[in-house]
Amino acid sequence: MPFASLIQRLYALGFNVICRFDLNRKTFEVTAQRVAASFGSLEHLRVEGRHSPGFAPLSGFWRTADGWIRLHANYPHHEQALMRALKATSIPSIRATLASANSIEAETAINAAGGVAAAVKTHEAWLRSDPGETATDGPWLKFLGSGETKPRPTPRRTPTGPTRRPLGGLRVLDLTRVVAGPSASRLLGALGADVLRVDPPALPELINQHIDTGFCKRSVELDLNEPHDLRTFQDLLQDCHVLLLGYRTGALDKFGLTPEKLLEHWPTLKVVSLNAWGFDGSSYHHKGFDSIVQAACGIAHIYRDSYDSPGSLPVQALDHATGMGVVAAVAILLTNDHLTHAQTSLARTAHELMQLPQIRIMEETADSLATPTRELHTSDYGRVEYVPPPLLLEGQSLEYSTGPVKYGSSIPRWEDTLQPTI
Repeated sequence: MPFASLIQRLYALGFNVICRFDLNRKTFEVTAQRVAASFGSLEHLRVEGRHSPGFAPLSGFWRTADGWIRLHANYPHHEQALMRALKATSIPSIRATLASANSIEAETAINAAGGVAAAVKTHEAWLRSDPGETATDGPWLKFLGSGETKPRPTPRRTPTGPTRRPLGGLRVLDLTRVVAGPSASRLLGALGADVLRVDPPALPELINQHIDTGFCKRSVELDLNEPHDLRTFQDLLQDCHVLLLGYRTGALDKFGLTPEKLLEHWPTLKVVSLNAWGFDGSSYHHKGFDSIVQAACGIAHIYRDSYDSPGSLPVQALDHATGMGVVAAVAILLTNDHLTHAQTSLARTAHELMQLPQIRIMEETADSLATPTRELHTSDYGRVEYVPPPLLLEGQSLEYSTGPVKYGSSIPRWEDTLQPTI
């Protein structure tokens, strides 16, 4: 399945949905060139001329006694959990331990210890598994109503004048991490929303991921275990319109941040939930990343090389496609007063992607897609080279109005003015 074919699939999967919504009578267009660049935004990012470091040494495919397993250890706490689970202290000891292990048993032990791993499965084996069965059930974007007969409209300021961005005045709290949710809020910010991303101080985001997805938003650190920070977050909810929830199901329950309680206490709020595996079945609470879902659902098996080693998509396609689904979900929620909550997942995106018919396109087509790039100088990170948002707005390139701010540097409050004009 060539890269150009993949881009066509992702176009059908995400952007056709978004473009059905003419927000504030604006028209949207996309091109394969901009979609391809957007889905590879981290690979194209340069900070003072330097590439993103990519995957950590322990992240990747490892042989087991009966096949292969994919590990994810980019975050230090996941690396530490992996080492504990395997009782290993070095790469050679990890290799030796896994080489004599059953892949499913190793996956179970690593996940139970707080690490992240997935045995490499065929697509047929995935469909027979619990998370695979869950991923095939229901729509890609699942919408839930308030259960009330009276509609609950979302009040927001409407920008005036023809040059204002479509989502000017919309307030978005971003409780997501890694790529899928942050890439969605990045695009919402580019469309004019006031986006405030909130992270826990004890688990900082990887800095290049923060820079890549940090355009058009502000960054706050709040420890919800601290009463003062929890009250600050609740104050933000008071004037919030859209909340993006990207943590594992149940992770925020002790703070009263379940969608049900949020919608009960903040009646004008709209909520979009996303995770790796879905919201039903025994695996919905497991940790997961794009590469891990690819390994589990059969994509890694499909992309195996001539030596039968598993492979992967050329970009974090499940993350970015899910992020575009989140943007589409926000648009739908804002245009339907009877809907309050939307759900999607990387696993569901993977299923949609694999269900679409393959499109045979010459590989040279992908090679001919020149990457649009931009450059800006930031006070916090220096010279940053990046790719623009994937949308054309009214036939003109949609551009990021602000660059990434220093991680955790923002004040936890909403802006009083609208985003700058285009």
